[in-house]
Amino acid sequence: MFEVFLFIFVFLKQKDMKLLKNSLLLQIVIAIALGTYLGDILPLGISRIFSTFNAIFGNFLSFFIPLIIVGLIIPAIGNIGKEAGKLLVLTTALAYGSTLLAGFSSYGVSISIFPQLLNTQSTALVVNTEKVLLPYFSIEIPPLFDVMSALILAFIIGICISKGPFTHLKGVFNEFQSIITTVIERIIIPCLPLFIFGVFLNMTYSGQVFAVLETFLKIIGVIFALHIVFLVFQYCVAGAVVKKNPFLLMKRMLPAYFTALGTQSSAATIPVTLESTLNNGVNPKIAGFVVPLCATIHLAGSTLKIVACAIALLLIQNTPIDPLAMIGFIFMLGVTMIAAPGVPGGAIMAALGVLQSILGFNQEQQTLMIALYVAMDSFGTACNVMGDGAIALIVDKIGMKTNEVAVEA
Repeated sequence: MFEVFLFIFVFLKQKDMKLLKNSLLLQIVIAIALGTYLGDILPLGISRIFSTFNAIFGNFLSFFIPLIIVGLIIPAIGNIGKEAGKLLVLTTALAYGSTLLAGFSSYGVSISIFPQLLNTQSTALVVNTEKVLLPYFSIEIPPLFDVMSALILAFIIGICISKGPFTHLKGVFNEFQSIITTVIERIIIPCLPLFIFGVFLNMTYSGQVFAVLETFLKIIGVIFALHIVFLVFQYCVAGAVVKKNPFLLMKRMLPAYFTALGTQSSAATIPVTLESTLNNGVNPKIAGFVVPLCATIHLAGSTLKIVACAIALLLIQNTPIDPLAMIGFIFMLGVTMIAAPGVPGGAIMAALGVLQSILGFNQEQQTLMIALYVAMDSFGTACNVMGDGAIALIVDKIGMKTNEVAVEA
């Protein structure tokens, strides 16, 4: 344990330490590696200290996420001008279309590959949820309102400000945006690597995720490949629209991708996603509007994963698959994802009702679905976040081309 820390903090050159301090991506990669390596090595008492930090910081994130949405979306809509309604419709249409495309792509690939790939899989899936790192204590920080309430409030106030003479109110929310940005830059981003380290430390200690990963290795491989192919497709489309190299655009979004791997939350990754999107040349006003909005309504990666996992479980348990029911399921799932809370595992929790009502999942199937989903939650969230960047590029290009965005701030 001490050799690892000595290597990082002592034997690295001063120039390398400066790079480490300034590179969030490098910090996150090191946090993931250390969490995975030290999960079985650190004494339980020390591991629980990191678990305690994660419990407190996680509650703070839950409290702060609705404020991020209000603080970023209201000024973004208010400063855009009178065409904010059209921009909102455009962004929502692109997000929902991307989510549906992900769902139907996943259905087509899964129904073609899984029957042969899973014909030898066992239905005996054992999930052990008992061995977890418990915090010494936790501080409850209830949010002032939930994510959907924040989103609706932001829409109403933002659109009204953009269309009416609410100069003073506009100034208040611009100042509130500065407060939110300060908290993000000075508290959230510096704490993210430690938070991600704690997440992976807990995953390694508990062993639950890796047990499920081993059982569903073939499914996970297919779903991961689907995520990559879908992201490449998204950025090829975005690159064609903005006439830029799609792979260079993807490279600049990697900090957001790796942050999402650790946080397992699109909403918690908003600060990094916003920074990466700006690095791709998106107008700051467009980025400030699209990124927080898509963090809530664009869950293409989660939809892709839920559809594939549902088909896999149905096939493993020899349950007939009705194509018409699956089509209805995908359309309804796309709507349900908009209401999914932006926290780890939020998408699958929102989807349970649709799984039960349309596909007839019983309690046992729902439990297996949760276990499989949580095992890959990071990859789906990372796909969501990367896709947000692609949508921001397209909205920025179309908005600028049609002069829907006011030039002035």
